[in-house]
Amino acid sequence: MLSGPFGAVKEQSSGLYAQTFAERGFVTLAFDPSFTGESGGEVRNVASPDIFTEDFSAAVDQLGLLPDVDREGIGAMAICGLSGMALTAASGDSRIKAVATASMYDMSRSMSRSHKDGYTLEQRHKVIEYLSQQRWIDAEKGTFALGFHELPFDANGQLLKGNRVLPEKLPANPDPVLAAFFDYCRTPRGFHPRAINSTTAWTATTPMSFFEFPLAANIAMIAPSPILLVAGANAHSRYYSEDAYKAASGPKQLVIVRDADHVDLYDRLEKIPFDRLEAFFRQNLKQA
Repeated sequence: MLSGPFGAVKEQSSGLYAQTFAERGFVTLAFDPSFTGESGGEVRNVASPDIFTEDFSAAVDQLGLLPDVDREGIGAMAICGLSGMALTAASGDSRIKAVATASMYDMSRSMSRSHKDGYTLEQRHKVIEYLSQQRWIDAEKGTFALGFHELPFDANGQLLKGNRVLPEKLPANPDPVLAAFFDYCRTPRGFHPRAINSTTAWTATTPMSFFEFPLAANIAMIAPSPILLVAGANAHSRYYSEDAYKAASGPKQLVIVRDADHVDLYDRLEKIPFDRLEAFFRQNLKQA
């Protein structure tokens, strides 16, 4: 079972991974997280660390009911921001016998602490206050405003707000990370009309629950099931995989892909280590 990236749909990266694994002989299921894509649930475009984690266990249910699937041979693969949920699911659902991630993001850490834990304590409180007041606005209006799920501050310490994950047009001299995401999500390379990252944004209050609930807090409990973490050598998110590797009790593997950034592992077939991933799952998933 596969899902991710955060804000993507199954027709994008997770579908590519699923198709490639299927071509290599695996039964695969790529799914949209709840409230997104073609999955059900209201309010739309809201993310939840709890429910997105439960989605992986629900996918186990679905796979395990198929007559051709060995219930002792089910694994999870997640890309980008769904990686934290996959690891969290595996820490509490022993039916997941092996878990791999690519370009891991811990969305609770990202939203509540910013990139490389860059928020000051004062900034964290400012974000919480903004989210709390936005809840009143939404409640009074009976609607749900859209907004950034990772909230930046300007040079004057003011919170920046917006209603799109990515701009409609790439600005001049863009930040390299923004340019990489734009190149996948906003161009024919990876654009999809149902993908939040391609066309819109999450609900503005989405980060609230990610402040409240950390992901992968019990990652050491995944053992004795194995973990494989894949990250690009040049990825701005590399530290998430490295920190998860340190926190896991094992068995565990960390694969750093040379000359790859975060988004390269979404769809660059020449860079995604599918041979390594296939070997990992074949070794660790019981054959029927």
